[in-house]
Amino acid sequence: MGRVMTNDDREPGIILTDEEKKRRRQRNVAIALTLGALCVLFWAVTLVKGPAMFVRPM
Repeated sequence: MGRVMTNDDREPGIILTDEEKKRRRQRNVAIALTLGALCVLFWAVTLVKGPAMFVRPM
């Protein structure tokens, strides 16, 4: 059947330094804030345009 992987079975991979972990965290926060701002922008544009945006010729 399947083999259970334990911590001993893993090959050593890339180990990040504390500085690299900090930069990764900062980058993730920046991406999350940008995505949140984009969602707010789309929401605000939808509110400003109102229901008239759905009434258009096909």
